[in-house]
Amino acid sequence: MSAVCLFILILCLYGTARTAAGKVETDGHGVVRINVGEQVTIQCRSASNQDMLYLKKGLNEEEDIYFTDSYKSTINQKFTDRLQFHGKLPNVDILIKNLTLNDTGPYWCVYKMTDKNYELKATKGSGSVLLVVTENRLSPTVPQCDQSQGDLPLILASVVICAGVLIVILVASLICIIIKNKRNKARRR
Repeated sequence: MSAVCLFILILCLYGTARTAAGKVETDGHGVVRINVGEQVTIQCRSASNQDMLYLKKGLNEEEDIYFTDSYKSTINQKFTDRLQFHGKLPNVDILIKNLTLNDTGPYWCVYKMTDKNYELKATKGSGSVLLVVTENRLSPTVPQCDQSQGDLPLILASVVICAGVLIVILVASLICIIIKNKRNKARRR
């Protein structure tokens, strides 16, 4: 359990940076924790020109939230009053307002382009996020691990034991080096 909490902490701290305006910038594959009622901006980016952009939700990208191409933009009916978009292909900022618990899930920036054989090729752009909408948010960037089961003493004991083992290994190595140096000096005399 403690390893899972540590992994989430590292991922959250590395993957997201939140600005005061409520805009969320990610490393391209970040975790975003945000309160119910707030808003999030998903920044879909692609280094190359693209014909279409889909913002998809779900592990298997099963729900289309937003679609745009050079001619039109379409918003999923569930998001009609809560979604705004800014920018032109391939760089589009998608703002989702008044977040609910049901908005929790992975969001994917999926670009499609027609190749020279007139086949659609799909690629994921940067900006895809795992959105976690929560009732309460104690800290803007640090995830909260469930400690109601009394994991804190176990975590502290694990850290102390690991530190102790590390110190014993270092002391033993140091003693071995000192003994080896004394033997080498004795041989030279």
